[in-house]
Amino acid sequence: MNKIEQTRSALAALFPEQEPTQAEPMEAEGEEAEESVQDAVRMPGVIITEYAKHGSHLDVLCTSDQLVAVAQVLDKEHYFLESIAGVDWIKEDQLEVVYDFTCYDERTDRVTVRAFIPRDNPTLPTLTGVTPAANWHERETFDFYGVIFEGHPDLTRILLPEDADFFPLLKDYMP
Repeated sequence: MNKIEQTRSALAALFPEQEPTQAEPMEAEGEEAEESVQDAVRMPGVIITEYAKHGSHLDVLCTSDQLVAVAQVLDKEHYFLESIAGVDWIKEDQLEVVYDFTCYDERTDRVTVRAFIPRDNPTLPTLTGVTPAANWHERETFDFYGVIFEGHPDLTRILLPEDADFFPLLKDYMP
């Protein structure tokens, strides 16, 4: 069993009702294809993806309640947190927080973890207890999107002034 199969198997235990799936190529083009991809990505569980097209080998969609457990599995499998990014899905009235994990063993393996949260209550648990590397990434995501990482040891502004009362990467932000 290779590293990706081993990781998928370990993560699948967190999603007992999901059968293993693989991202299918989309035949639609333009906006229709974008909507199809969004609908497919938003189904909870683990999806095997083609690295050349997606930049990762596995795509995990989890709830905020599953996020720490997913990070613990990846930590146990020797993945490190490479980045955290935010996406504002303003039409859907939610934010997406995207975590990129990487493992350098025999080859480079990447896992993308996604969690959706409502824009009016953008809260996720911190991953600093699992991986200290989350500290500044979470602070930056808080700074630009307003995501509150519960349990974070120092959730303060990192780039904007401390008295800033705005989140500049939200799509409805107007300077």
